[in-house]
Amino acid sequence: MTLSGPPHHPPRLSDVAAQAQVSEATVSRVLNGRAGVAAGTRQRVLAALDVLGHERPVRLRRRSAGLVGLVIPELTNPIFPAFAQIIEQALAGHGYTPVLCTQMPGGATEDELVEQLEERGVTGIVFLSGLHADTRADPSRYARLTARGVPYVLINGYHPGIDAPFVSPDDGAAARMAVRHLAELGHERIGLAVGPVRYVPSRRKAEGFVAALGESFGLSRGQAERLVQHTLFSVEGGDAAAAALLDQGCTGIVCGSDLMALGAVRAARRRGLGVPGDLSVVGFDDSQLIAFTDPPLTTIRQPVHAMATAAVGALIEEIHDRDRGERDPVRRTEFVFQPELVVRGSTGPAPG
Repeated sequence: MTLSGPPHHPPRLSDVAAQAQVSEATVSRVLNGRAGVAAGTRQRVLAALDVLGHERPVRLRRRSAGLVGLVIPELTNPIFPAFAQIIEQALAGHGYTPVLCTQMPGGATEDELVEQLEERGVTGIVFLSGLHADTRADPSRYARLTARGVPYVLINGYHPGIDAPFVSPDDGAAARMAVRHLAELGHERIGLAVGPVRYVPSRRKAEGFVAALGESFGLSRGQAERLVQHTLFSVEGGDAAAAALLDQGCTGIVCGSDLMALGAVRAARRRGLGVPGDLSVVGFDDSQLIAFTDPPLTTIRQPVHAMATAAVGALIEEIHDRDRGERDPVRRTEFVFQPELVVRGSTGPAPG
């Protein structure tokens, strides 16, 4: 017996119109390749076709403007796929085809991935939380990339010696925001669990945290720094850091990532402590599933959509500058985006 899939039926205008929230006439104009439809509306109709499982008509399949590499650390931390998705959507909106390159322990290094991308003739590269964020890494690798005429943009991390656009959240403001939130709840002993000191985002969060403890409680720099635990950006790292901070009597812990915050919750429960009854925990990122943890995590939300869209926009301008033989030094700076405190169930009044 032979099994076959369902027969292919052309999309019904009414179904696509309902999904895209436009008129059937608009859908018809898009499907027939007619003018008079705004780019955003056209994109909604094409997305509706994709969601409903219909193939796009051949006439609507655009030729790619070129390949753009996206180099990210790994996919286990959900914030990185969140960034990748928005970046890929933004690139596709400009007609570029994204090439995702993921680093992993024992796998290809950033330099090896860049070499492979150059061999493919990529038009540009987006780096997310790469070696540009590591203060011990040699920044000259990016100068060599510039010399070879490859435009690029860097997200999450900054180095004054790299001549390129940077896009970052305000890590210092994020830490101050979290400390103020816990202080307003009556917590007086607050710790920070953050990544290795070699990384720029970790340093900036630590600086903001130390300043906030001085502002809120009058602690000296030395006193505040003793409440900072540098560890791995992982659940296990958050667990270990939280254990050390609990030993110092902390009732509130600010974490450098949501995964670290989940580790802090685990460390508290292993000691029989309740969250938020005995310990309040604040994360950082607000990746997609964090609202559904137990308890739902209070966190500092990275403006992922705004940052990713700005990074792609800066890259497109870099590509255009290269093609025109121009250079805009104003754009080769750091664009800093403000994070947002999202209060959920993992923070509450200080115990006792």
